[in-house]
Amino acid sequence: MDSKLDMFEDVNTSPSLEGDMSIPGKRTTTTTSQNGVPEYNTLDEPIRETVLRDMRAVGIKFYHVLYPKEKSSLLRDWDLWGPLVLCTFMATILQGSSSADSMSDNGPEFAQVFVIVWIGAAIVTLNSKLLGGNISFFQSVCVLGYCLTPVALSLIVCRVILLSKQTRFLFFLRFVTTTLGFAWATYASFIFLGQSQPPHRKPLAVYPIFLFFFIISWLVLSHN
Repeated sequence: MDSKLDMFEDVNTSPSLEGDMSIPGKRTTTTTSQNGVPEYNTLDEPIRETVLRDMRAVGIKFYHVLYPKEKSSLLRDWDLWGPLVLCTFMATILQGSSSADSMSDNGPEFAQVFVIVWIGAAIVTLNSKLLGGNISFFQSVCVLGYCLTPVALSLIVCRVILLSKQTRFLFFLRFVTTTLGFAWATYASFIFLGQSQPPHRKPLAVYPIFLFFFIISWLVLSHN
């Protein structure tokens, strides 16, 4: 009997109260890492602040594509929200009408635009990786998706031009607008992705990017 009592003498029956306690309504804490990148603690952050911060980050990426000077932020803080919004917007505008009265509308279907954009971006990324690029898969898809911004802007201009009766001059104006969007998208993507490729293989990496934006720009121009 004594041996049984000795077995339970050293057992601590009091529950452990160690750990951190979260405080409701606590504001977001921000720390800075060694490389100067802010690190956010968003566990106790209000949803409104999270959404607004993410929207600001997406807007900054759009700005970097239209003014491709700073290269690191788009690659470091990658996301797929911007590419998803652009792809959905362009697929909605470019989709052809299914009514019998709109036989002249030869636009692609919604799913076709989605397949062209995402499968095309995946193929371009795979080619970049096979050439020895030092960039991750989702970083490359993020850059290609955000670089659709100039093409999407040219699509908006072309849709406005199509509201009036078409002439040769207006078609030429649509052609110039689409060409500018295509050239700017290709240039911006090369600025962000060119440094990730070996110097002697950059032409092999640029050609699929050129072809990717050319096909999407052709859809924009041919949609009437």
